Amino acid sequence: MRSQQSFSKREKEKQRAQEKKNKQEKMEERKAGARKGKSLEEMMAYIDENGNISTTPPDPAKKKVFSQEDMVIGVPKQEDLPQEETIRKGRISFYNTAKGFGFVRDNESGESIFFHQNDIAEQVKEGDRLIFEIGSGPRGLVAINIKREA
Repeated sequence: MRSQQSFSKREKEKQRAQEKKNKQEKMEERKAGARKGKSLEEMMAYIDENGNISTTPPDPAKKKVFSQEDMVIGVPKQEDLPQEETIRKGRISFYNTAKGFGFVRDNESGESIFFHQNDIAEQVKEGDRLIFEIGSGPRGLVAINIKREA
């Protein structure tokens, strides 16, 4: 058993020495491959008319001029966004009367939109056709001002 331990110790030492040697060789290769003192021209990068990085300067004939006033940085405010038509038609795909919520399947987009019984003007049940407006809730779109379609 004693010879086994000493053999494994020697193997581990050999492995560590080999790893140290490999690491030293890699470091020397990196040092040899590194070119210090590059000129400014070699370090320059340009952006072409398509927004790609290139090593050649862009063509001055294709230069575009932008005014600072036309640039918008950040997210546009809610009132700046174009408002889409919020009145929609759909059918109740699920309605839980005990808990007071359900989902309306929108006829245009086909997506399910959450609604709460507080937003319903009259009694409804699953399968009823509705007219409703789209609002924003804490977890996404919600149906509000819900009325049964005549």
